[in-house]
Order: sequence, then C-alpha cells, then structure tokens
Amino acid sequence: MAELAKEAGITVRTLRFYRERKLIPPPRREGRIAWYDEHHLARLRTIAALLERGHTLGGIAELITAFEHGRDVGELLGLGELPQWTEETPVRLTPEDLADYFEGEVTAENLAAALDLGYLATDGDQIVHISRRLLDVSAALVREGVPLAAVLAAGRQVREHADAMAGLFTSLVGTHMAKGPDDIGDALERLRPLAKSVVEAELSMAMDRRLARPGQD
Repeated sequence: MAELAKEAGITVRTLRFYRERKLIPPPRREGRIAWYDEHHLARLRTIAALLERGHTLGGIAELITAFEHGRDVGELLGLGELPQWTEETPVRLTPEDLADYFEGEVTAENLAAALDLGYLATDGDQIVHISRRLLDVSAALVREGVPLAAVLAAGRQVREHADAMAGLFTSLVGTHMAKGPDDIGDALERLRPLAKSVVEAELSMAMDRRLARPGQD
C-alpha cells in the first residue's frame, strides 16, 4: 500500500480513504500480503485527473459505478472487434479524455445513458466510443450550448429513425436487388451509398424547409 501511494503521489491515509469509498478495487491477497498492480495505479491517476477537472469524490464514485456496470466492447458488438464492413472508426478514451471532450457534462446519468445507447463501451481501463464522427458531433453540439443529456436523447430518437430507414432500404434489396439468398450481402453493400445519398438529400431539403419557416413546427 505504501509503495502504491508513493507511486500515485498521495498519502497512505488518502489511499485507505479511497478504498473505504470503493473508489479503487480491493487488492489481490496472498495470505497477509495485499498486492496492488498497474490497474490500481491507473485508477488513482484517473481519480486525481478528474479531481483536477472539478469533479467531486461523490461524483467520481458514481462515474466509476456506471463505468464498471457498462457493457464491454465484445458484449456491445457481439464479437471481439468492429465488423470489417463498418464505416465508423472507434475511439479509445480515458475517463480524463472524456471529461475534456464534454467539460462539466460528464455525469453518472449521462455516462449511463451513453453506455445504454451504445455510444460508449468499456475495454479494461479504457472507454471506447463507437464512432469518431458521433463523438466529434456530440462534442460540437455541447460546445454550442446543447446539454449532453439532450444530445443523447436526440441520438436515441435518431437511432430509431435510422433503424426504420435501414429496414426500408433492406426490404428493397430482398424484393428487387438480390438474385438469391447468397447475394443479399453484396446487394446491401451496393445499396449502401445509394441509401446514404437519399437520406442526406432528404435531410438537407428538410433543413431547407425549416430555415424557410423558422420557429414553426
């Protein structure tokens, strides 16, 4: 314990306090000896970084609980890594990185919502955001003054509409494009850029209509 505290730059008393608050996991025990490892040191450094960013110990405890109960990457995707055909690039983040992206908005509630939505997953001591594009857009919206909770709620609605549109285009493949069951995958891949173009064009025109009548539903 003394060695870990020294390496982390804290006192043994502080380390004991963190253990009592369950901010760090218990050590591995061999008889009367308690062994700490790099995982414990990484957690202590994360706590220190989050404290520097203005988080309270209570808030950090809630974040850690949400983090530890989140789905890992394999559970989220149903396999060990992102499928070969995805166009999205995952981003590995530390909790400190996440706090920097969404300054003041990283709460236990928002973290749990992002984990539930599938934007975030865990991989050991790291957080994985499923899409660089979604991460950057979400951060940009927060910088524009949109609360992260509202961004995540909107993301859930967009996900529902996107799933419905994907179902619509997939039905076209089965009905008109695929020559047989073995051709469905290739037909879907041919359809992907066409479907994206339709959705982008329709969304662009929808935004034009909104701009033409601002303030109206």
